[in-house]
Amino acid sequence: MRPLRGIALKLGSVLMFIVMSAMIKSVADHVPPGQTVFFRSFFAIPVIVVWLAWRRELRTGFHAAKPMGHVWRGVMGTTSMGLGFAGLAYLPLPEVTAIGYAAPLLTVIFAAMFLGEEVRAFRISAVVLGLTGVLIVLSPRLSILQGEVSGHAEAFGAMLVLGGAVFAALAQVFVRKLVMTEQTPAIVFWFSLTATMMSLVTLPFGWVMPTPGEAALLVAAGLVGGVGQILLTSSYREADASLVAPFDYASMIFALLFGYFIFDEMPSWTMLGGAALVVTAGILIIWREHKLGLERARQRKSMTPQG
Repeated sequence: MRPLRGIALKLGSVLMFIVMSAMIKSVADHVPPGQTVFFRSFFAIPVIVVWLAWRRELRTGFHAAKPMGHVWRGVMGTTSMGLGFAGLAYLPLPEVTAIGYAAPLLTVIFAAMFLGEEVRAFRISAVVLGLTGVLIVLSPRLSILQGEVSGHAEAFGAMLVLGGAVFAALAQVFVRKLVMTEQTPAIVFWFSLTATMMSLVTLPFGWVMPTPGEAALLVAAGLVGGVGQILLTSSYREADASLVAPFDYASMIFALLFGYFIFDEMPSWTMLGGAALVVTAGILIIWREHKLGLERARQRKSMTPQG
């Protein structure tokens, strides 16, 4: 285990995904979300295949023991991606990032509902705290007093991003089931492939001819997204999940910087306060999972016969 390397890889993945989101946001006013999903997924595949070949894991990456599990994971993940990309056309990048933090909180709820995972009072309290933060972030967008067209558009964007978080949480539930039978390279590869195929379903609904600049950004978004996925996967090979997972929330710092310097977006105190609650809740859940993991390890060790 190399914890510092794991943290560096995780921060690198977070930065890559924010760069990818910024590229998608730059073209979101003109290019439909289904088309951006295609570019994001299709151009990530060569990067992933080269990585698997370099690690001599091509056979592992292509092998799918539970094909339908990958399909359902692909349906949920692709829907999440499309909704999130659509929301980027309506909301500032930091706000989209903050609402997206609802996904791991919702995963706790869905895992209890569909996988039978035990959820104790501590995690329930943390989830309630985090979802309260999400509601605070959403509150300015959902006010019924907003009669302006721009207000309605922003409310619609907020609902798109929140819907994306719901489907992202459902995708994580399927991933939790897949890891019981599938290797990580297979999960990474087959998601990119299924997302590419699913995005083509949106072809009749208004794909456009991107300008050369837009095409370059879309291709780059796919390549950068593929690199981000590789860095993310590699980070969990170098360090414990409980150590690197909290660094997901560094995405807010990157999103604020990109939003301010590239899109001239100034975050509100309401958004920052709500985001702080969501981040706190997420870190509390990760910390609690780490403590429970240590307790389970001690129990297993105490039950092991001593020779």
